[in-house]
Amino acid sequence: MTTILDKILTYNKTFVEDKEYEQYQTTKFPQKKLVILTCMDTRLVELLHRSMDLKNGDAKIIRNAGAVISHPFGSIMRSILVALIELKAEEVLIVGHHGCGMTGLEPNGVIEKLKSRGVDVNTIDSLEYSGVDVKKFLSGFANVEDNVLHSVKMVKNHPLLPNDVPVHGLVIHPETGELDLLVDGYSK
Repeated sequence: MTTILDKILTYNKTFVEDKEYEQYQTTKFPQKKLVILTCMDTRLVELLHRSMDLKNGDAKIIRNAGAVISHPFGSIMRSILVALIELKAEEVLIVGHHGCGMTGLEPNGVIEKLKSRGVDVNTIDSLEYSGVDVKKFLSGFANVEDNVLHSVKMVKNHPLLPNDVPVHGLVIHPETGELDLLVDGYSK
């Protein structure tokens, strides 16, 4: 049986042999000096880039479920700071999207699905006992606009963020690519 990984590796061999990578060569520094936090939604993989006129090498793109910054000293915020301080990005865009799977995500449903996939209830209980709020960890948000505003606030108010960095907040329509501006980071 041919697996997805087998297909990827077979394709990759041809990709490299045919030197298709040459059209994507760029530097590690974002040409448009942007770092963008957006959702991992599959509809945004190419649509976000096309709707914002981004080419390979134009921006540092960080993706996670919901474009959420859940901790001010977590990996998302660290990535944003590294892009700004070490990789010559100058502006931050937080881009959520309508119809996000994190909107209204209920932790009890996720926990039940985890159990059905073989995660032991004792593991979940031991995490709770150890101080991990599993339900909060697995929760979504009420609406995308509030989530984007929350993430913009987390970045803008971070103690390690230089004062001159504009932080913008937008929501994209995954059907059309239209952007709704929530926060203009140039306005103080």
